[in-house]
Amino acid sequence: MEISLSPEIEQYVQDKVSSGQYATASEEFLAGIQLLKDIDRIYQGRYEALRQDVKIGLEAAERGEMVDSETVFSQLHERLNQRRGQMP
Repeated sequence: MEISLSPEIEQYVQDKVSSGQYATASEEFLAGIQLLKDIDRIYQGRYEALRQDVKIGLEAAERGEMVDSETVFSQLHERLNQRRGQMP
């Protein structure tokens, strides 16, 4: 695989290797790829949870179980704050 880097990114990689934070540029790239995989996994889980919440909400609406928007947004804000507290 061939990768082209901008001069700024190449310098950044070299600085990290020179500082000893990574032994090689390959090690640094692998760490970056692992981080992207972790982020994808986290957001995929959140996406699935959101889909489930939407499904539950639609089913409740079909049954006529409605909640005023102020309550909904207050609950969403609270849940968002809870999830932010759980992020790695």
